[in-house]
Amino acid sequence: MGQTQCPRRRRSKTKPSGRPHYRTQRETHDAARGFAENSGGGEVRDHRKDNNQIRNSDTIGKTDPYPPEG
Repeated sequence: MGQTQCPRRRRSKTKPSGRPHYRTQRETHDAARGFAENSGGGEVRDHRKDNNQIRNSDTIGKTDPYPPEG
């Protein structure tokens, strides 16, 4: 019997677990910034894979209505 091949399915940007899949760290960081901006602000931290140290940290949010003096 001959074997038939199924056409290749296009890969979606979502893993089977429902989490988004990004090709680069920049895409991941930009998406996290977008999530933080949409939710009203927060801290976006990038961690290293090998030792889980923070390699980059950004604070996203509104300007502080009561900034410290000085």
